[in-house]
Amino acid sequence: MKSFQTICRQLRSSKRFSLEPAAHVDFSTSSYSCSQKKKVNPYKEVDQGKYSDLVQSVLSSRGLAQTPESLFEEDNLIYGPVSKCKPPKQDEEARVPRNWCPLFNPERSIKPNATSTPTVPLKIPLQRNTIRSVTKILQQTMTSEQLFYLERWKQRMILELGEDGFAEYSSNIFLQGKRFHKALESILAPEGDLKEREENLESGYIESVQHILKDVSGVRALESAVQHETLKYVGLLDCVAEYQGKLCVIDWKTSEKPKPYIRNTFDNPLQVVAYVGAINNDANYSFQVQCGLIVVAYKDGSPAHPHFMDTELCSQYWAKWLLRLEEYTKKEKNQNVQKPD
Repeated sequence: MKSFQTICRQLRSSKRFSLEPAAHVDFSTSSYSCSQKKKVNPYKEVDQGKYSDLVQSVLSSRGLAQTPESLFEEDNLIYGPVSKCKPPKQDEEARVPRNWCPLFNPERSIKPNATSTPTVPLKIPLQRNTIRSVTKILQQTMTSEQLFYLERWKQRMILELGEDGFAEYSSNIFLQGKRFHKALESILAPEGDLKEREENLESGYIESVQHILKDVSGVRALESAVQHETLKYVGLLDCVAEYQGKLCVIDWKTSEKPKPYIRNTFDNPLQVVAYVGAINNDANYSFQVQCGLIVVAYKDGSPAHPHFMDTELCSQYWAKWLLRLEEYTKKEKNQNVQKPD
């Protein structure tokens, strides 16, 4: 033991060795413990007394259940009272034509008498006079939206076909429609040429309307002119006949696109009711019509779409037609005023 103490004293006195305690080194498995200080919870710095009610109302699961009334009160407090849309004004909702004239003629029978029914359908030629036509009235009173889409379609077709190509396309469409009406006239007229009828059956448009023609009977007029003697307008209707037992003004149309709904026919219902009103006020016709039918035929022979217009629907479109007629009359007067003497 004494020898060990002697050795320790010698080592202490030596300059090469030191028995001073070494600095403490702490090893840790965490990579953050050496470089970062311990995080402080920021919520401890929040004024607990000031926001205790808010925290309790948000976090508490023992709050009162919400009801529709309480939700409305809360929304009203946060967002303000509900602003309801104002109902449209009466004149905007339903304009009443000033030039009102009844669509139907109470002095005429709905169905013609057997003695007065012509064996040959009426075909009154259209007189080219100064009286305004149904087609012109509708063209001159188109809405800005209608004009926009029509012009856009025209420009698209010109871009695709060119000016000359579009002119040829329009001419072909017109000729196809004319041939279609001529073919229907030969089929529906009792004195039609049998050979011509057989040739027309090969047409895609005629094939398209075969299921419609089965329900058409009692033809009263074909390609015949009408004139409203009170409202002063003329037109050339396609056909007046019974469709499924009801006397109608029938308008035959061709289309390259399907038109399964009456709204797809644009102003055609107005054209039909204009003819209905004219027939009921034209001395050349002894009967009265209360219904209309728009038939849209397709070149590929697919089944045509029939759009039947009953008495109620005709009355609704009649009011719209009178407004268009009133607008045209107003434009016509303004143009006459602006013309120099």
